[in-house]
Amino acid sequence: MPKLLTRKVPSVRFEFYHAGLENVPKLSVDGTVSNSIHFSHWEGNQTPDEVKADTSTEIALNLVASPNKQRLTQGIELVTNNHFDTDGVLSVWTVLTGERARDLREQLIPAAEAGDFSEFSTENGVRASIVIQGSDQASPNNETGSPLAAYLAGKEISDDAEAYELVLPEVERVLRNTGDYESLWRSGWEAIASAIESFEKGKSKVEEHQDVHLSLITLAPEVFSPIGFNPTRHVAPYTAISRYARGQIFLIATRFRQGWTYRIDYPYYSWAETGVRPAVKRHDFGPLISQLNQIEQNHDGRWKLDNSEMTSVVKFLDPSNTLAASKLLPDEVVSLMRAELLPKNAARV
Repeated sequence: MPKLLTRKVPSVRFEFYHAGLENVPKLSVDGTVSNSIHFSHWEGNQTPDEVKADTSTEIALNLVASPNKQRLTQGIELVTNNHFDTDGVLSVWTVLTGERARDLREQLIPAAEAGDFSEFSTENGVRASIVIQGSDQASPNNETGSPLAAYLAGKEISDDAEAYELVLPEVERVLRNTGDYESLWRSGWEAIASAIESFEKGKSKVEEHQDVHLSLITLAPEVFSPIGFNPTRHVAPYTAISRYARGQIFLIATRFRQGWTYRIDYPYYSWAETGVRPAVKRHDFGPLISQLNQIEQNHDGRWKLDNSEMTSVVKFLDPSNTLAASKLLPDEVVSLMRAELLPKNAARV
């Protein structure tokens, strides 16, 4: 059974979720588990309305600041979570730390936004999230492990409960002295900075179609490094994309070989229940895919629905389900997408 981890507030304790807690009253922070009071932004949560926010970390901050904290928690002192990521760690740490966590509000929320939404609110927020969660795309199921946990243990840590035990005591120092952990965030940060520079210099571009909430993002092939960004192998630079794109649907296009790779995604925050960030409508892209396949000239690939990543919807894929080079130009794809996304009465005008 995972070890109990106690913190400076003696009455509150954390235990990573396991089957033995199923019937034990608890506070489910970030993730949602049965027989618990939720303080979470995950879909299906039953978080009290008075503390709801876009990230679980902000929900936790609202909780510890609330004059109704005792009523909201019903006196339950066991805190749990069922996964390891930045927002999970920071929301658990906040509940365990109590009111004193409010002093770090300006550091906590940007780090949570970077981890869960791939958003760039502050440089140190992004860097702190890389230290805790790693530099891969935001995901509540990070398979690469925590750089900080590996550093502290002297080996790679794959067990989430052990990662919490290692990382929680370091959270405040990471937030207050992020520069001390440069060896853990430097390489991930450089990839993000390179992508941002690509947008700043106009090599990568965003074209907004506000009437249909569509952002066309064209990525420069060299977005990550001098040896070239291969869109079939590298994850799209979502932290940079979210800094510049304002739509609720992203068409991400990258020149590749004699054509373009394409993927259609929703913004990263769209997987969560949010209040400040607008709810994102899910669309039926079946008719669009049929039209795209009818006019596609590369018959070695197909436009397909794809939800293999948290926010992906449609991709142009080869038979091995790897991104392939479409012969369609971005303007052609945008034109068909606009026709599908425009309200039907507007499309007839």
